[in-house]
Amino acid sequence: MPAMGEVEWILAGLFLLVAVLYSSVGHAGASGYLAAMALLGFAPEQMRPTALALNLLVGGIGLYRFHRAGLVDFRKVLPFVLASAPAAYFAARYPIDKASYSLLLGGLLLVSAVAVWRSAARLSEDDAGVVLRPVRWLPALAAGAAIGTLSGLTGTGGAIFLTPLLLLMRWTHSREASGVSVAFVWINSALGLAGLWSATGALPAALPGWLLAVGVGALLGTQLGIHRLPLKGLRQALALVLLVAAGKLLLG
Repeated sequence: MPAMGEVEWILAGLFLLVAVLYSSVGHAGASGYLAAMALLGFAPEQMRPTALALNLLVGGIGLYRFHRAGLVDFRKVLPFVLASAPAAYFAARYPIDKASYSLLLGGLLLVSAVAVWRSAARLSEDDAGVVLRPVRWLPALAAGAAIGTLSGLTGTGGAIFLTPLLLLMRWTHSREASGVSVAFVWINSALGLAGLWSATGALPAALPGWLLAVGVGALLGTQLGIHRLPLKGLRQALALVLLVAAGKLLLG
């Protein structure tokens, strides 16, 4: 493993914390990783492949553990990923200039901050009694294509948009939404990284150390998500970090 400098070690710690918090609700953490890198002044060409590579590992761990717990319904995943996977691949190949990327990512992090804060407020809610509706293919395909495109352009997995949609439309309960989202994220991240790799072929030297950090975080976070409620205060702190990073990108 290549030696890491001070900035890389700081990022490793931030990535670990992000992985714990996000994986507890079936997300892989891309918006959190991107926020951390934005705060430390990383360039888009470094941010996108890093976030997708970390997403792939955290999402894979989450997918395995949520599936083992019986929380991944692939019949509900399918209509979303049929459209999102090709969209993520081709969008990742699209070259995006730094100014446009900053605006797009800043907007995404702002939305993510609101979603994370709201999820913290709902941690104690029990929606097991909510009557579910069947997933409709046409809106699921349209949503998948839109989220996949955004995922490829920004280097995210898209769970920050899919999970609220699943709950809003009453397509899943909260814990099943985590399982569906993590499968969606893993597939999007894999296709997005493949598209980006075919276009640039570049990954940062510190990536192995960061992968180790998020791997540990994912093991801790999925344990929390499957067996107990995540920590509300930490989720709110993460929302504030996302908000600061969004401000830096949008106003800087």
